[in-house]
Amino acid sequence: MLKTLFLFLIIFVSLLNADNKVEIFSSSINSKGDIVHANGGVTVVYKEYFLTADRSVYDRKTQNLELFGHVRLKHNKKYKILGKYAKLNLAKKERYFKPLYLLDDKSDVWISANEGKAKAEMLDITSGSVSGCDPMNPLWTMEFSSSDYNTDSKWLNLYNTRLYIYDIPVFYTPYFGYSLDTTRRTGLLKPSFGISSTEGFYYEQPIYIAEQNWWDLEINPQIRTSRGEGVYSTFRFVDSPVSHGEFRVGYFKEKKDYFLKNNLQNQSHYGFNFKYNNTNPLNQWFGLNLSGQSGVYADINHMNDVDYINLAANNNAIQQATATQVLSRINLFYNTNDDYIGTYFKYYEDLTLQTNDNTLQKLPTIQYHHYLDTFLQDHLLYSFDIQSNNIQRIINKKVIQTDVNLPITLQTSLFDEYLNISYQANMYLQHSKFSGHEQTQIPGFEYHDGFYARNYHTISVSTQLTKAYENFSHVMGVEVQYNRKGWSKKDGFYDDNLDYCSDFTNKADPNYAQRCEFFNISAIQNDTQIDFKQYFYDKSAHEILYHRLSQNISYENTKERYGDLENELDYKVTSFLSYYNNMFYNYKENKFSKIFNQISFNKYGLNIALSHLYKDTFLPRTLTYTPYTSYFTSSVKYRYNAHYSYNASYNYDIEKKERKSMSLGFIYTKRCWDFGISYTENNRPVLTTVGSANSSVYDRYIFLTIVLKPLMKENTGKSFLSYKLKNAAK
Repeated sequence: MLKTLFLFLIIFVSLLNADNKVEIFSSSINSKGDIVHANGGVTVVYKEYFLTADRSVYDRKTQNLELFGHVRLKHNKKYKILGKYAKLNLAKKERYFKPLYLLDDKSDVWISANEGKAKAEMLDITSGSVSGCDPMNPLWTMEFSSSDYNTDSKWLNLYNTRLYIYDIPVFYTPYFGYSLDTTRRTGLLKPSFGISSTEGFYYEQPIYIAEQNWWDLEINPQIRTSRGEGVYSTFRFVDSPVSHGEFRVGYFKEKKDYFLKNNLQNQSHYGFNFKYNNTNPLNQWFGLNLSGQSGVYADINHMNDVDYINLAANNNAIQQATATQVLSRINLFYNTNDDYIGTYFKYYEDLTLQTNDNTLQKLPTIQYHHYLDTFLQDHLLYSFDIQSNNIQRIINKKVIQTDVNLPITLQTSLFDEYLNISYQANMYLQHSKFSGHEQTQIPGFEYHDGFYARNYHTISVSTQLTKAYENFSHVMGVEVQYNRKGWSKKDGFYDDNLDYCSDFTNKADPNYAQRCEFFNISAIQNDTQIDFKQYFYDKSAHEILYHRLSQNISYENTKERYGDLENELDYKVTSFLSYYNNMFYNYKENKFSKIFNQISFNKYGLNIALSHLYKDTFLPRTLTYTPYTSYFTSSVKYRYNAHYSYNASYNYDIEKKERKSMSLGFIYTKRCWDFGISYTENNRPVLTTVGSANSSVYDRYIFLTIVLKPLMKENTGKSFLSYKLKNAAK
């Protein structure tokens, strides 16, 4: 009995108080005075620490615990430390390890060093190396002369750091600090480098500030040695549980030589972007208790030219096609089950123009809508909508246009709901009130206030049938809709322009754009619209095929009795192959006015998307108007295995005979790193003092992507290094 107790002895050693105790488990323990020797496999439990070793020595008096041979320490399931020798002072909370091997459980980052000393949460480490790769043959390591690690905040500082790819040194920095978890904290983000034959060496070093949990600030200074310097900054915030936003501002100053050589319109490029979203502003801001839904959405943008976007980062050619028109908007609304009230502000900036004084803006639009309501046991339906647009600009004419819509529908079903019929009376009114100065180039033309009112009638007959088969289901529906004009009344602007602007063949007239810029009345004809739809579903209710045919028949225009025949097809050939087609056939020209085709393939790690759009308006070509559109887009992605992925894209304007963009690249992915190379071409707009309003340059880039995991975030979209080639011909 005594021998058994000796072999499996458990000693509870009380320290300074009852809460601090160390438990030593061992097959053999000898005690002499204040010294306790444990041999034959030792396990020590102290608070959140769990240690194992071959043997140990514990001094009750000094409270020093020494461990020898195959020392392992696990702290609160957060990290592991391995070594040959460890010394812990439980009273002073000091720990010493030699040699030191630390593994963070969550990030799989390991540190190997000669020795490490720890007190409380701080661990000081002498010369060693760190990596996230397999420790037996690490692909990359960062060697350092000294380091310190905070086990609570999980922040690691490295000093005199050398980055090695295998055994090849590739980078040195006197200091490098990063976090082993995803906690937001102040520090430096991944830098970005670039080389250009025209812009010189590019360097961007993001600085991240996150001192409170409701906001953060990112500052992105950059330098282009042959072009200039600039800084962009983004402030993000969450000001309440129902709202958040961000504010971005940027400035870039061109060197004088680059500015003059490239005939740029502006030597300084600047702008700002503000986004904000609140899903319950009325109750939150005004202390109300409304049952309806309210919201505010803002997306406000301003810049002095398009290079504010082009210079935001060194890889915008990959990330996005630079827009030539920027929209700012603010939307506010309140919505209930019965009514909707909203106001919208829209402001446009054309970045290819030197001034937007003549650009039309909607400041604001005000709308009231009463949702569909019923009478007579759902046989009579009605809704009401009124919308007023304040369309203005700094110079020339502006207008306030108000639209009123009141549709009333009477509906029923016959033959046990096999046939649905409805009659709709549509009442519509638009009023235009003009102001501002008259600056038209059309002799004798003036804008006059006016209104236009009309009603028209719509009769619809429809049916839908469903048939289930053994392996699929078929749904087929037909709808015939007859429209007939009723009375109409017009004066002023509409009396002068309704007939002219409704005839789209007049678009070839140079005066059409100015004379009809405020005209937006959709034409109503005495006609019939026939729609045929069918669906096929498999046994799992997944759609296999969707097909639609639509034909308009006019009873007024005898020359073009039949409108374009539309055919739409969406066919899931297999689970991995699909085909989409949408085309319009014009009977008068005996040609297709629009053909859009898209093929998608996704299997065997291969993802292919090919599309082509062709449009023809059949209008004469002029110096300012092109009637044709022919555009080809393609993208291919191939995942060879868990490590290798390839991608390519090509976009071409066939009508203009102009390559819009292309890219080709690959990425190699492993547990501890990503490496990729890509070549990209992009047709980028610029604002110059010479040439056409649509001036652009054709950029060519080589991008190098290196992600050292988990030091760097994956899929951030930013390359590590870029090389800009000389601009190519478009």
